[in-house]
Amino acid sequence: MKQSYLTNERIYLRAVEPEDMDIMYEMENDPSMWDISNFTVPYSRYVLRQYIEGSQCDVFADKQLRLMIVSKSDHDILGTIDITDFVPLHSRGEVGIAVHKDYRRQGYATDALKLLCEYAFGFLSLKQLYAHVAVDNEVCLKLFASCGFTQCGLLKNWLQVEGCYKDAVLLQCLNPRK
Repeated sequence: MKQSYLTNERIYLRAVEPEDMDIMYEMENDPSMWDISNFTVPYSRYVLRQYIEGSQCDVFADKQLRLMIVSKSDHDILGTIDITDFVPLHSRGEVGIAVHKDYRRQGYATDALKLLCEYAFGFLSLKQLYAHVAVDNEVCLKLFASCGFTQCGLLKNWLQVEGCYKDAVLLQCLNPRK
């Protein structure tokens, strides 16, 4: 049995700590990332503090799980990866990932997504993970495909970005053990 699901040779995933407030504030309030989320206004430090304090870091209790992506070499925060919209009855959740702009295109998102899938399927025994990705986000589509996600649907006019609607690809990864 694997000893640790949330680490590899380059990164580790860990629970959110109060000290993560500044990087979370910066990333959550970066307008270039708003089109990938459902949030429509900037986050305040107060709201982020409440989130951190209120989270039990238990996907079954919170119905979501946010993990920080951390570099093993210098312990820098590289981004976040989430399971949201968790539905225990159906054993599924939606994956979201955000890598800080200084660390993109270095393979960290792939590392983090692989670790999250191993944890979700191997330890949490989830049946499936899914994601919604804009059809023109080729980098993100390649990321999910490289980690075993397959396209299972197309959602017309699903995302509103800068006043225009975009189609979204629905991607799904089924637990290979179930």
